Amino acid sequence: MRGEPVPLGFVFRSRAKEEKAPVAEKTTVSISKQPRDPQAPKGRPTPKRSEAQSQRRSVAQTPTNRKEAAKRQREDRRVQMERQRQALASGDERYLPARDKGPVRKFARDFIDSRFNIAEWFLPMAVVILVLSMVRVGYLQNIALLLWLVVIVLIVLDSLASGLRLKKRLAERFPDQSRKGAVAYGLMRSLQMRRLRLPKPQVKRGERP
Repeated sequence: MRGEPVPLGFVFRSRAKEEKAPVAEKTTVSISKQPRDPQAPKGRPTPKRSEAQSQRRSVAQTPTNRKEAAKRQREDRRVQMERQRQALASGDERYLPARDKGPVRKFARDFIDSRFNIAEWFLPMAVVILVLSMVRVGYLQNIALLLWLVVIVLIVLDSLASGLRLKKRLAERFPDQSRKGAVAYGLMRSLQMRRLRLPKPQVKRGERP
């Protein structure tokens, strides 16, 4: 008796499925065996430990609301002001205010601090002249007026001489750098008493900067 013919498509289809199944299972097993960081997003490689720690630290430091952000800004401003205060006392260039930074401004400070400037005694002499002018004695008031004129002339002449020398020295020392405002910066410093100057003087009187 002739048997019924077996469909060939069934034989080839089943064998193809049996061959593909182990490959799919192996692929699934190999993928599932790879460790994945629970914090890593799906479909992305696991980040390194240092990167994950830095990400967590940045997330932890990020302010969550406006009040926290304002508090953080105040704290940062306080730290910056404290650094500037210490830098003004020690001369640390890293944290000085913008108007005091740079080699040009530092040279201008050292040039003025190394000289004896008449302008730095302006305030003490102004107090003495004011006291003399308040005394109800004619010749003392005349002396006060004369002293006032002499002090003003001496300060103007000394400031002109200091400004010209400072300008010349800056041009020699920094020919390729911007020197804008450095002479005025130095002359304004000369008006302050040495012990009250900020940043603190880093050179002695008579020492060549």
